Amino acid sequence: MRESYGENPDFQRWRETGSTEFDWSKWHEIVGSAVERGVQMRRVRVVSEPVSDYIRWEHAISDGNVKAGEDLRWLPRRQAYDLLLPGADLWMIDNRLVRYNFNAGDGTSLRQYEYVSDPRKVAQVVAAVEMIWERAIPHADYVPT
Repeated sequence: MRESYGENPDFQRWRETGSTEFDWSKWHEIVGSAVERGVQMRRVRVVSEPVSDYIRWEHAISDGNVKAGEDLRWLPRRQAYDLLLPGADLWMIDNRLVRYNFNAGDGTSLRQYEYVSDPRKVAQVVAAVEMIWERAIPHADYVPT
């Protein structure tokens, strides 16, 4: 849900050269292995438009994630104004556990996480994420503006 995730050498190289050649093989192996086991890997990126350079870069490098098995969608923030969005980036696991990720103001990961398994709280996040998912645009159809 952030517009930037701190300084990243791959992002800086893309800004300078336009190259999207990065080694994401470890992540692609994780995704591919999970999908082979029947796990559904879904990701939604909620973005402001016009998008930041960082988001434009994320879009440019996401084809490999999709090929590996991620189901990726994009939701312009303007289309999310009436949704209850979680206050932090998160990973939802099997609709039973939520791991929130916390970042500094510049987007840098603080490597601080909060795990929530209370069924009432998880149910709220599941409902919010499903509403976000329904509105979001599949990666192949989203053109950053």
